[in-house]
Amino acid sequence: MVYTFRGGIHPGTHADPGYKAATNTKPIEKLALPDEVILPVSMHIGAPAKPIVSVGDTVDLGQPIAEAGGFVSAPVHATVSGKVVAIEPRLHQNGSKLLSIVIANDGEDRLHESVHPYDFASMSNEERIECIRSAGIVGHGGASFPTHVKIQSGIGKCDTVIINGAECEPYITSDHRLLLERPEEVIGGMKMLADIMGVQHVIIGIEENKSDAFPGIEKLIADDPRLKLYPLKCKYPQGAEKQLIYACTGREVPAGKLPADAGCAVFNVDTAGAVYRRFTTGMPVVRRVVTVSGSAVAEPKNLEARIGTPVEKLIDACGGFVEPPNKLLAGGPMMGVPQYSLDVPVMKGTNAFLAFCGDEDKREEDPQCIRCGRCIDACPMFLLPIYMNIYGKVDDLDNAVKCGVMDCIECGACAYVCPARIPLVAQFRLSKGKVQAKRAAEKAKAEAEKAAAAEKE
Repeated sequence: MVYTFRGGIHPGTHADPGYKAATNTKPIEKLALPDEVILPVSMHIGAPAKPIVSVGDTVDLGQPIAEAGGFVSAPVHATVSGKVVAIEPRLHQNGSKLLSIVIANDGEDRLHESVHPYDFASMSNEERIECIRSAGIVGHGGASFPTHVKIQSGIGKCDTVIINGAECEPYITSDHRLLLERPEEVIGGMKMLADIMGVQHVIIGIEENKSDAFPGIEKLIADDPRLKLYPLKCKYPQGAEKQLIYACTGREVPAGKLPADAGCAVFNVDTAGAVYRRFTTGMPVVRRVVTVSGSAVAEPKNLEARIGTPVEKLIDACGGFVEPPNKLLAGGPMMGVPQYSLDVPVMKGTNAFLAFCGDEDKREEDPQCIRCGRCIDACPMFLLPIYMNIYGKVDDLDNAVKCGVMDCIECGACAYVCPARIPLVAQFRLSKGKVQAKRAAEKAKAEAEKAAAAEKE
């Protein structure tokens, strides 16, 4: 049986579904360590971390250098040994300059004393969760939500853990290679997450185009009746949390709710691997496997890079550009974040960096909707993109909300099928921001009025 969801699209060509042929057979290569790493204190959803080192300090690999800034936050660790040479704003993948800790690499890769294996079996659940929190583990699928928060909020509510191996976005193959080359890390972390969350149903969902990974996975899960492999249909956005949950369980996450409200907790393949590495080696999050691809890249590869490595080093390792790119993306072509510089560092959520050139720039100066309805058919959330766009453009936020703009997962399926090439997702993001700002202003006004009324009493 092949599992899937309703709606969605099939990007790619018949010969190369998903545009993955350039890297899906390329083994992971370890990138040479850079001369310096740039570590933003915000590489996760939530409060930025707070630096606990100073300029001039000598640090070791795996040493905590910034502590979590709140419950929904994650610490940052040194990804090389060396000297802290700057704590200052540096270019971030979100386009702004954010506070970052810059470490000059001394080339010794000297391990910090805190990096040591843990006895998972003898630890209490609270100790296990704290071990994950202190490792700075976040979602490696792109959202970068702190893993300890997801675990704590799901215990007692979730009866199913799903490991997301769909990797449905075009070009990206880093998870595929991890499933092929390091399946013991993924399945080891999968078992640990099941133990921590106390569930008896654990699913690893992998798209059919990665069936070469199935034998290794099946062998590793054969001794644990809790674990199941679900082959998934190749369709985008199969790896989106709500769509994956529906495909694997038939459950729907209520509008405005989280996966835990449907009894599920979803973790990325490499997030599970990071959990396994934390307990078996003691290593916090210090590296990412990144797919570097796109028509502008001379030799696309899957590279294991230390977090904080400037993306320019990854491009150099791939032979540079065949011609100047007209578009750079951190992430995939559907949901990736446009970049204007190669000075940005690899971060915890960086699973790919893409560069495109030539005639692949398909933007239109004044795109006009032709009311074809393809965006509605493609939407995996069953929303009305055509009307969300119309209402958003005229700032009719109430009607945009009624049409579902706040439930949009920004997968880009609507924009992909749009024959007019309307930048729909950009408009939806803009509308969402306006709705959130309006709601915040209304809340502040109500609180001020309540306070004023209380003072009169």
